[in-house]
Amino acid sequence: MGIDQILSAGSVSYLDTNIFIYALEGYPEFLKILTELFDMIDNGKVRAYSSELTLAETLVKPMTDNNTRLQKAYQDAVRTAGFLQVLPVDREILIEAARIRSQNARLRLPDAIHLATAQYCGCDIFFTNDRRLKTYPNINIVLLTDCL
Repeated sequence: MGIDQILSAGSVSYLDTNIFIYALEGYPEFLKILTELFDMIDNGKVRAYSSELTLAETLVKPMTDNNTRLQKAYQDAVRTAGFLQVLPVDREILIEAARIRSQNARLRLPDAIHLATAQYCGCDIFFTNDRRLKTYPNINIVLLTDCL
């Protein structure tokens, strides 16, 4: 199933950390899907959100590897621009993340923060490739592998 079958004009989507990793590090199996997704965002067909937490998560490996080129690429990509808005982790989101974890104890705190941010932004679709999130009931979780 292609991205255009999942997203309709005016859709509001959330991009999990792994979406940026796959896009910037060039995972070939997801190239077509992510190109379509980012084209739709860049052209304003859909609005997209992510969290500043995404930046922290994406920078760990490039910093460990001392890969300054990839660090810069993530810093440039994970920022508010055009129809992509990157939200800070604030008190309201943290309280909602705690509520989410209290009802879904198997979720890790970073995942709960991403889900809380998506809910706060009114996202109707959450793009990820993390199967653990698939059971979360309050938002349509779309795994990239299911789009192949």
